[in-house]
Amino acid sequence: RGSCVRRKVGFVLVNERNQILSTGYNGKASGLVNCLEVPCAGADSPSGSNLDACEALHAEQNALLQCPDVSQIVKAYGTTAPCITCVKLFLNTGCREIVFLDDYPHSESSKRIWEKAGRIWTKWEK
Repeated sequence: RGSCVRRKVGFVLVNERNQILSTGYNGKASGLVNCLEVPCAGADSPSGSNLDACEALHAEQNALLQCPDVSQIVKAYGTTAPCITCVKLFLNTGCREIVFLDDYPHSESSKRIWEKAGRIWTKWEK
């Protein structure tokens, strides 16, 4: 469902019973025309760069905004590894493990801070 032309990302947040707490995808904020219809200034930039020109919220941010109780999050499943900003947001939740399919530019920085906090970083092998 992502509406970013650079990359489509989705995240699912689950509790200890593996029940879905919330989902999120990347795209412009409510009330703005999505990039598939009217590309933003950052649309032609490579993924992970020129983020200030990009008008999309990250999938992780949207999932966290939809979550009724972030302290109940145990795992986060995503199509792409989170950026450093999203990792910092997850550190202030109950999330213990992030599972993802694809790396994100600069994901080594994200991994380093996540593991420094004693949490699990898992790249799902296809």
